[in-house]
Amino acid sequence: MRLIIQGQRVLPDQLAHLAALGGGHFTQIAEHTHYLPVARPLPEIAAYCEVQQFDCAFVPDEQNLDRIRLVVMDMDSTLISIECIDEIADMVGLKPQVAAITQSAMRGDIEFAESLRRRVALLKGLDESALQRVYDERLQLNPGAEFMLAELKKHDIRTLLVSGGFTFFTERLKAGVGLDYTASNTLEIIDGKLTGKVLGTIVDAQGKADWLNHTREQLGLKKEQVVAIGDGANDLKMMEAGGISIAYHAKPVVRAQATYALNYVGLEGVIGLLRQP
Repeated sequence: MRLIIQGQRVLPDQLAHLAALGGGHFTQIAEHTHYLPVARPLPEIAAYCEVQQFDCAFVPDEQNLDRIRLVVMDMDSTLISIECIDEIADMVGLKPQVAAITQSAMRGDIEFAESLRRRVALLKGLDESALQRVYDERLQLNPGAEFMLAELKKHDIRTLLVSGGFTFFTERLKAGVGLDYTASNTLEIIDGKLTGKVLGTIVDAQGKADWLNHTREQLGLKKEQVVAIGDGANDLKMMEAGGISIAYHAKPVVRAQATYALNYVGLEGVIGLLRQP
């Protein structure tokens, strides 16, 4: 297996200490990524990295970009830096109320579909132009996202964006950054106004897992060929359905159940984990 250390600033003396613990010499394979072949996980290295705020992973050699064929990712706070519904609510002065429900759902304190209905109901009467304003003025990709997507494309790895958010945003992102597939929820809009309702079946935690499995089967892939990336409790079933799960700047409940966690570097860390030197 390989030990992957990732951090915004790994100093030479810190790397030397890690090398001594690992019994070898690191190779820098990207700006923030260092690699060392090891025979087994070393708890003392993981403990040191936690104190130093480095992302540390022990990755089996068979888990690499040449074998992965599908990456499935959440949208809000994973691919992008915002929670879209919170920013929509901010347009009408309701962000604190909506954000509180969002956080409760992400922690797993409240069932997602119910939380979404409550939040969307608060938006009743909002002009649909507010959605475009959020997209134009507030939506940004998370650090490293463009690099990650470009590298996945180079390796002919398909991408699925599956979100408990809204098609207004997922479809624009699909076109804008070249995603292969998207799945999300549709806001009901009548006469240019949000009605406070969501159309059709809500894409919740199980829905995300179902979309991953549907796409995997459509492509004729095995579970171990799929990576799932998320940050909230609503992503856990999807992440469990993937052969590799990556918690990205995630809630503790998600970090605890993921294969790997990226807490300090950006989404370029996904490639750092899976690139075979």
